[in-house]
Amino acid sequence: MLDINAIFAPGGVLSQHIAGFRTRAQQVEMAQAIADTIAKHQILVAEAGTGTGKTFAYLAPALLAGGKVIISTGTKTLQDQLFNRDIPTVRAALGIPVTVALLKGRANYVCHYHLERSLQDTHLSFINRDEIHYLQLIERYASRSQSGDKSGLSEVPENAAIWQNVTSTRDSCLGSECPSYKKCFVMEARKQALTADIVVVNHHLFFADVMLRDEGLSELLPACNTVIFDEAHQLPETASLFFGESISTGQLLDLARDAKVEAVQAAGDFTGLPDSIAAMEKAVRDLRLTITEENTRLSLAAAMQNSGFSQALGNMLEKLTTLVKLLESQAERSEGLENCRQRAAAHLYLLQRWRDETEMQEHVRWVEVYHHALQLNATPLSIAEIFQRQMAASPRAWIFTSATLSVKKDFSHYNNEMGLTAAQTACWESPFDFAQQALLYVPPGLPEPQQRNYTDQVVQAALPVLRASRGRAFFLCTSLRAMQRVHELLQATEDFDFPLLLQGQGSRSNMLERFRALNNAVLIGSQSFWEGIDVRGDALSLVIIDKLPFAPPDDPVLAARIDKMNNEGRNAFMEYQLPRAVINLKQGAGRLIRDEADRGVLMICDPRLTTKAYGKQIWQSLPPMKRTRDLAEVERFFAV
Repeated sequence: MLDINAIFAPGGVLSQHIAGFRTRAQQVEMAQAIADTIAKHQILVAEAGTGTGKTFAYLAPALLAGGKVIISTGTKTLQDQLFNRDIPTVRAALGIPVTVALLKGRANYVCHYHLERSLQDTHLSFINRDEIHYLQLIERYASRSQSGDKSGLSEVPENAAIWQNVTSTRDSCLGSECPSYKKCFVMEARKQALTADIVVVNHHLFFADVMLRDEGLSELLPACNTVIFDEAHQLPETASLFFGESISTGQLLDLARDAKVEAVQAAGDFTGLPDSIAAMEKAVRDLRLTITEENTRLSLAAAMQNSGFSQALGNMLEKLTTLVKLLESQAERSEGLENCRQRAAAHLYLLQRWRDETEMQEHVRWVEVYHHALQLNATPLSIAEIFQRQMAASPRAWIFTSATLSVKKDFSHYNNEMGLTAAQTACWESPFDFAQQALLYVPPGLPEPQQRNYTDQVVQAALPVLRASRGRAFFLCTSLRAMQRVHELLQATEDFDFPLLLQGQGSRSNMLERFRALNNAVLIGSQSFWEGIDVRGDALSLVIIDKLPFAPPDDPVLAARIDKMNNEGRNAFMEYQLPRAVINLKQGAGRLIRDEADRGVLMICDPRLTTKAYGKQIWQSLPPMKRTRDLAEVERFFAV
């Protein structure tokens, strides 16, 4: 059995097999702590600064320990990176013949049944020339692909409308009744996951399965010895989403679409069904139209003050109830109609629960409004007890790791939120020399962020810094409105001739490629660019953050949790709002220094960093950079 020190040491197996591998004390210590946690079936919460090499630090002991390991990451991109690059690299270096499987949610796999339906259906409403071309590409791909994973078909954009028609959802899957069950890509992925030693999933899939028992993981967990969550700072948000309940107008319109197809093909002689489907579909669209705002969240009370909303919700329930009865009378005529009946009944049940206060006492009920859709949500006030129950099911090691989990090395906020009362904690600083490589600049003279022209003044303060850095900057904003305003102002600035890239002008990966290639661009982004982005070298030398990322206090879930904590005599600001803002800020700041050779300035525009008592706690949680409020010092830094 190889020991951890020998694996990571200079001249050890990793340095022999991996070009450019260097021994880092932090990485060796972290790997040892993870090996001990796995051996003792304990819980470890581990923060590892940028450059520690945490992926290899958990992969080596996980592969060496034997037994079944589930690794859950924050995104599908990270999943693919682990599966295609990192695990094969460490496995080859260690010479251990472990088997590895990649498991994603069912919406990531082509569904033979729905593909066949789409090819046969001449009335598809999405049809245009592009979509017909994409449908043909998907048909060819499905016939030759081993996995059916849509990430393997880059010619069809990930957000193309056609994907909804050729993939299944939990609702629309026919399961073992499906005529294509034997060649199903989802079932094949699950089969491989059941027999593999290492299974790579993502947080959404993990929690969807823990709660819904639907994605194939519930069969894996009992046999699993170790669960590792990478990017674990995202878990409270993801767990809240899945430990709650939600139903969207999109799901109801999908039901209407599928029911129409099934009614034509299996119950063409029953005229009542198409009329009832159309009435339900209209009622769903009418409900969405009662709220004029987009991309907003409303508390239940705020939504119900809108009399049009509560009437439209009642009307939709009525039409859905009628549809359920009609589907019951026709369900035995095909598997597809039976599936629609089950879905309609399940949606009706969730809608009725959402309206029933006695059922939802420990939940916050709220409405999220998107461009075309509206979602009714019920989110638990606390996820700690629910997650504790999941972890107590059987003894295994649980490892939570990220670059951002603590506030000044204190993990109590994270552990309390996740219910990790018995966890060991550990913190490893980044091996980078932040004192030499980075400078933290807080410009003087800016107003409080709630002032009306705050964003305009932030841009004025940023302009000389952007000129000194010769572009090469991320301008990170805490809201989409501020992001748009920053873009407008920079575009309108005379003699500002650096290329401007605005979030939303292309996919994230496409924008990052352009940013790297231009080498003097300013990328203006919001939440999408705060984390999971790695730009090394000179192309990114400045990160500007418009203000401290406190969650908006009118967010219904946050407001309810704050009320609950304050009513219990606790200090919600210090215990909950401030730690969340610190963890978010650390993520944004973490974009700057990605390599031992990187140099750069972190500009945080918010005066609260220096004027409020809690400001010190925030900057002390950041990497140990030199601090300044002097623009001339920033200009000298860039002149070197």
